[in-house]
Amino acid sequence: MELTDAIKNRRSIRTYKKQEIPQELVNQLIEAARLAPSAGNAQSWSFVIISEQENKQALSEAAFNQRSIIEASAVLVVCADENRAKESYGDRGKTLYCLQDTAAATQNILLTACSLGLGTCWVGAFREEEIRKVIKAPSEMRPVALIPVGYPKESPRARSRRPAIEVMHKETF
Repeated sequence: MELTDAIKNRRSIRTYKKQEIPQELVNQLIEAARLAPSAGNAQSWSFVIISEQENKQALSEAAFNQRSIIEASAVLVVCADENRAKESYGDRGKTLYCLQDTAAATQNILLTACSLGLGTCWVGAFREEEIRKVIKAPSEMRPVALIPVGYPKESPRARSRRPAIEVMHKETF
Protein backbone atom coordinates (compact mmCIF):
# COMPACT_ATOMS: atom_id res chain seq x y z
CA MET A 1 0.00 0.00 0.00
CA GLU A 2 1.29 3.45 -0.86
CA LEU A 3 1.85 5.83 2.05
CA THR A 4 -0.79 8.27 0.79
CA ASP A 5 -3.31 5.43 0.64
CA ALA A 6 -2.52 4.42 4.23
CA ILE A 7 -2.97 8.03 5.33
CA LYS A 8 -6.32 8.29 3.52
CA ASN A 9 -7.60 4.82 4.52
CA ARG A 10 -6.53 4.62 8.17
CA ARG A 11 -9.48 4.55 10.56
CA SER A 12 -9.92 4.12 14.29
CA ILE A 13 -10.95 0.49 14.69
CA ARG A 14 -12.80 -0.50 17.84
CA THR A 15 -13.91 -4.07 17.06
CA TYR A 16 -11.57 -6.89 16.12
CA LYS A 17 -11.75 -10.44 14.83
CA LYS A 18 -10.60 -13.22 17.15
CA GLN A 19 -7.44 -13.82 15.18
CA GLU A 20 -3.89 -13.63 16.45
CA ILE A 21 -1.34 -11.39 14.80
CA PRO A 22 1.88 -13.12 13.71
CA GLN A 23 4.91 -11.95 15.70
CA GLU A 24 6.52 -10.90 12.43
CA LEU A 25 3.82 -8.23 11.96
CA VAL A 26 4.20 -6.99 15.54
CA ASN A 27 7.93 -6.73 14.89
CA GLN A 28 7.21 -4.64 11.78
CA LEU A 29 5.07 -2.25 13.84
CA ILE A 30 7.83 -1.80 16.41
CA GLU A 31 10.40 -1.34 13.66
CA ALA A 32 8.26 1.41 12.11
CA ALA A 33 7.99 3.09 15.51
CA ARG A 34 11.71 2.78 16.11
CA LEU A 35 12.44 4.57 12.83
CA ALA A 36 10.31 7.61 13.68
CA PRO A 37 12.04 10.98 13.97
CA SER A 38 12.90 12.18 17.47
CA ALA A 39 14.31 15.35 18.98
CA GLY A 40 18.09 15.21 18.70
CA ASN A 41 17.75 11.54 17.77
CA ALA A 42 17.28 10.85 21.50
CA GLN A 43 14.74 8.10 20.67
CA SER A 44 13.06 8.70 24.02
CA TRP A 45 10.53 5.90 23.78
CA SER A 46 9.84 2.33 24.75
CA PHE A 47 7.05 -0.03 23.70
CA VAL A 48 5.37 -2.69 25.82
CA ILE A 49 3.48 -5.39 23.93
CA ILE A 50 0.52 -6.79 25.84
CA SER A 51 -1.24 -9.92 24.57
CA GLU A 52 -2.29 -11.84 27.69
CA GLN A 53 -6.02 -11.50 28.33
CA GLU A 54 -5.59 -10.67 32.03
CA ASN A 55 -3.28 -7.76 31.21
CA LYS A 56 -5.55 -6.50 28.41
CA GLN A 57 -8.43 -6.58 30.90
CA ALA A 58 -6.42 -4.48 33.36
CA LEU A 59 -5.49 -2.00 30.63
CA SER A 60 -9.14 -1.76 29.59
CA GLU A 61 -10.21 -1.00 33.15
CA ALA A 62 -7.55 1.71 33.40
CA ALA A 63 -8.82 3.10 30.08
CA PHE A 64 -12.38 3.61 31.32
CA ASN A 65 -13.47 0.12 30.21
CA GLN A 66 -12.80 0.57 26.51
CA ARG A 67 -13.85 -2.79 25.11
CA SER A 68 -11.59 -2.61 22.05
CA ILE A 69 -8.57 -3.08 24.29
CA ILE A 70 -9.87 -6.47 25.40
CA GLU A 71 -10.92 -7.55 21.89
CA ALA A 72 -7.65 -6.63 20.19
CA SER A 73 -5.07 -9.34 19.56
CA ALA A 74 -2.44 -7.16 21.20
CA VAL A 75 -2.09 -3.74 22.75
CA LEU A 76 1.04 -1.67 22.29
CA VAL A 77 1.74 0.67 25.19
CA VAL A 78 3.83 3.58 23.95
CA CYS A 79 5.92 5.12 26.70
CA ALA A 80 8.01 8.28 26.83
CA ASP A 81 11.41 7.95 28.47
CA GLU A 82 11.46 11.26 30.32
CA ASN A 83 15.02 10.86 31.64
CA ARG A 84 16.44 10.12 28.21
CA ALA A 85 14.82 13.27 26.82
CA LYS A 86 15.87 15.35 29.84
CA GLU A 87 19.51 14.31 29.41
CA SER A 88 19.52 15.93 25.98
CA TYR A 89 17.18 18.88 26.45
CA GLY A 90 16.50 19.49 30.14
CA ASP A 91 12.97 20.18 31.31
CA ARG A 92 11.71 20.98 27.79
CA GLY A 93 12.86 17.53 26.69
CA LYS A 94 11.03 15.93 29.62
CA THR A 95 7.81 17.92 29.30
CA LEU A 96 7.48 18.27 25.52
CA TYR A 97 10.03 16.63 23.23
CA CYS A 98 9.59 13.08 24.51
CA LEU A 99 5.82 13.44 23.99
CA GLN A 100 6.37 14.66 20.44
CA ASP A 101 8.74 11.74 19.86
CA THR A 102 6.14 9.21 21.01
CA ALA A 103 3.47 10.88 18.86
CA ALA A 104 5.65 10.41 15.77
CA ALA A 105 6.31 6.79 16.70
CA THR A 106 2.59 6.20 17.33
CA GLN A 107 1.64 7.61 13.92
CA ASN A 108 4.22 5.33 12.27
CA ILE A 109 2.61 2.35 14.02
CA LEU A 110 -0.90 3.36 12.91
CA LEU A 111 0.06 3.85 9.27
CA THR A 112 2.17 0.69 9.11
CA ALA A 113 -0.65 -1.34 10.65
CA CYS A 114 -3.08 0.00 8.05
CA SER A 115 -0.67 -0.90 5.25
CA LEU A 116 -0.49 -4.47 6.66
CA GLY A 117 -4.28 -4.87 6.78
CA LEU A 118 -4.43 -4.44 10.55
CA GLY A 119 -6.71 -2.14 12.50
CA THR A 120 -5.68 0.16 15.33
CA CYS A 121 -6.97 2.97 17.48
CA TRP A 122 -4.92 5.65 19.23
CA VAL A 123 -6.15 5.59 22.83
CA GLY A 124 -5.11 8.46 25.07
CA ALA A 125 -7.93 8.32 27.61
CA PHE A 126 -6.63 6.32 30.55
CA ARG A 127 -5.55 6.59 34.16
CA GLU A 128 -1.80 6.81 33.81
CA GLU A 129 -0.87 5.42 37.22
CA GLU A 130 -2.98 2.30 36.67
CA ILE A 131 -1.32 1.68 33.30
CA ARG A 132 2.08 2.14 34.95
CA LYS A 133 1.21 -0.60 37.46
CA VAL A 134 0.03 -3.05 34.78
CA ILE A 135 3.23 -2.70 32.76
CA LYS A 136 5.46 -2.28 35.83
CA ALA A 137 6.88 0.92 34.36
CA PRO A 138 10.03 2.37 35.90
CA SER A 139 9.58 5.92 37.23
CA GLU A 140 11.10 7.55 34.13
CA MET A 141 8.72 5.77 31.72
CA ARG A 142 5.49 7.67 31.13
CA PRO A 143 2.65 5.85 29.34
CA VAL A 144 1.47 8.13 26.54
CA ALA A 145 -0.69 5.99 24.25
CA LEU A 146 -2.37 2.62 24.10
CA ILE A 147 -2.72 1.09 20.64
CA PRO A 148 -5.06 -1.88 20.39
CA VAL A 149 -4.16 -3.77 17.22
CA GLY A 150 -5.80 -6.65 15.40
CA TYR A 151 -7.65 -7.69 12.30
CA PRO A 152 -10.57 -5.28 11.89
CA LYS A 153 -14.12 -6.52 12.27
CA GLU A 154 -15.50 -3.21 10.98
CA SER A 155 -14.88 -0.73 8.17
CA PRO A 156 -15.83 2.71 9.42
CA ARG A 157 -16.49 5.38 6.84
CA ALA A 158 -14.20 8.38 6.53
CA ARG A 159 -15.01 11.23 8.87
CA SER A 160 -15.16 14.79 7.67
CA ARG A 161 -12.06 16.93 7.82
CA ARG A 162 -11.74 20.68 7.91
CA PRO A 163 -10.78 22.05 4.50
CA ALA A 164 -7.19 23.17 3.94
CA ILE A 165 -8.30 26.79 3.55
CA GLU A 166 -9.44 26.74 7.20
CA VAL A 167 -6.24 25.38 8.66
CA MET A 168 -3.54 26.81 6.40
CA HIS A 169 -2.02 30.24 6.97
CA LYS A 170 0.76 31.97 5.10
CA GLU A 171 3.38 33.86 7.09
CA THR A 172 0.92 34.89 9.83
CA PHE A 173 -2.61 34.17 11.00
